[in-house]
Amino acid sequence: MPRSKSKSVSFHEDVTNDTFHLSETKISDVKGSAEKRTMTLIGKNVCHDSVYINAAKIFQGIRNKKPKDKMLVRYGDDSVSPALTFEDEYSQRVSYELAFNALKYQELLEEILLDSCVYPCQSIPDELTSLLVVMLYDLQDRKFEAREIFDEEEPVAEVRKIEHFLYSFRIKLAAALARYRIKHDALSIEYILPETIRKHEQRASALPLCVWINTFKTSLQDVVRDLKNKGFTKVESVSDFNRYTYCMDQHCHDVLFFPFSLKEELLNSDLFADCKLLLQDKSRSLAVHSVQALLNMDGDVIVAHVGSHLTVAHMSALRNRSMSRVFVCGVKSSAKADELRNLFNHMGCENIQLLYEDFTEIRPTDPRLQNAKVILLIPQCSGLGFSNPIDFILSENGDAGLLRDLLQGSVSKDKLCRLAERQLTELMHAMKFKVEAIVYCTSSVYPEENELVVKKALESGVEGHKLKRFRLIPPVFPTCSNPESCTDFFFRTELSEISSGCFLAIIAREKDSSENVSIQDILARAASKGLLVSVSKAVTKLRKKNVSQPVSYVQPKKPVSPAAGTGLPRVLKHTAHLPSIGKVHGRQMLARKARAERKKVVLKPVEIVFPPVISPYVRPQPGMPTSSSYFDRTGAKSVSDRALPPPLPKSGQTNCAKESAVAVRVLKLSSRFTEKHQSM
Repeated sequence: MPRSKSKSVSFHEDVTNDTFHLSETKISDVKGSAEKRTMTLIGKNVCHDSVYINAAKIFQGIRNKKPKDKMLVRYGDDSVSPALTFEDEYSQRVSYELAFNALKYQELLEEILLDSCVYPCQSIPDELTSLLVVMLYDLQDRKFEAREIFDEEEPVAEVRKIEHFLYSFRIKLAAALARYRIKHDALSIEYILPETIRKHEQRASALPLCVWINTFKTSLQDVVRDLKNKGFTKVESVSDFNRYTYCMDQHCHDVLFFPFSLKEELLNSDLFADCKLLLQDKSRSLAVHSVQALLNMDGDVIVAHVGSHLTVAHMSALRNRSMSRVFVCGVKSSAKADELRNLFNHMGCENIQLLYEDFTEIRPTDPRLQNAKVILLIPQCSGLGFSNPIDFILSENGDAGLLRDLLQGSVSKDKLCRLAERQLTELMHAMKFKVEAIVYCTSSVYPEENELVVKKALESGVEGHKLKRFRLIPPVFPTCSNPESCTDFFFRTELSEISSGCFLAIIAREKDSSENVSIQDILARAASKGLLVSVSKAVTKLRKKNVSQPVSYVQPKKPVSPAAGTGLPRVLKHTAHLPSIGKVHGRQMLARKARAERKKVVLKPVEIVFPPVISPYVRPQPGMPTSSSYFDRTGAKSVSDRALPPPLPKSGQTNCAKESAVAVRVLKLSSRFTEKHQSM
């Protein structure tokens, strides 16, 4: 933290003007400019009265509470959570931004009120203290200038009263702010914050923008063409960003990344205005793509929480070309349902069904959900893995208490226990449904909300005796370039300069030995991961290569001689004593054989990699050979070097054998197709 006495306020100058200047001081280096970008999105002189009221209500609920013997600034009663009413999404974001900034600088703002002798004031009751603190922050952020008032704005008496009171003491307030900064030797109020908070906000301000492509409105090819026409260049990774560039995600085929500096420009573009591109954190895209890879063509999806409507829309877009439906639980009210329907209609979604009941209130035997195959469970969590807390609260209907937890650097034990208990209840309820798999995803950094919840649910045996047990399976999207992100079948990303933190686990039901895994299911899962496209291209390339090679001569196959000691007659090598008709017939046969050899296309062995089918893995038992598999004959690598999970019941061995039989059958069908093609 830079400290320099020479840059402190001089009291021989105009205190007010100097305070204006110092409150907006920017550091010239890159780090300082990055931290400055974390300033609130609130536009100067444009806050409406309703924004102040909502911000004061939010701040009242999340403020830092001091013991009564140390409480110099008194606030009103906050035992009852106030109702918040927002005009639009922008006013909602601005209200939370203003409340969060008041919370970050609560100690500073209270000190200014006390040092300037503006507080206490008999004309301002304790119930308005939160409004006083919130408006004081905004006043100093405006350089103590008057706020612009709009004619169409409906005035709020309390706001106008506090505003007039603060503005009348603006000189004293500015002087108190200058003295505080001299005392702490701070170039700007941002440097009063703890180092951990400033680094967190710096990361959030530089985090690449993550967007997903709405296939209801456009396609990847069209988006790439539009970006190229707009002057964008595709690069390999976020480390190669340079102004108008973008890159593809390594896990999700419909996710793109852009530099953070282009946020305002992108949000004002036609791609976003027409809902062709939608801004959302990558962790939610990982969750919906995991669900997609587990489904066949007609399986339904249950989304256990409304959460972000963007997550539901993304799931709907991925299931666009199937007969699936996406059931969303916990809508609760008709007003909320109408709001969601309007949003989904605007984005082009057509396969979404809204359910008013909470997920835990829905019976596993509900007839509406009998075709459901996968449950997507994104429960309410502490959210400390999310880079931008405001985005998390607004997009996921999160608790505003996250702002206080972020400043404190941790979550209280009581709150963590309550969250973990609720998450476990919801996961165990999901396991009672007759579904094939459950995708569990959080934005928490605590094991109590992540792997411990999953392990406790698996150990509970809540499925009963009528349903097969669940087990952990690896993530079904392509492996991350960072091998440390996958440990013990859990997928996680840490909070960093390029991504938010998330945790993802997939549990799937064990397959019964009597159940058949159809070729259609295998091919559908392979297609969802793009495996069929790569195999098809490789085979086509080999065929073209072999066909283009000239055939200089044809060497007839040697006759097969019978084994020695048998009673079978040997084929004579010399045919000079044969009749002339036999010679002609022999020459005709050789000619036909040569022509057939010329038509043959020599195909090299190709390894066919099938996607993971939801069936138990089997660890080789002691004494069993581990250096061979049915792929070895085609030149593929052995499975002996792979790390396998613990052994499971013998029913899993039968399923593995069935998978092998399916693979052999596909190979035989391919061979028959080749022979048929050659004979044509």
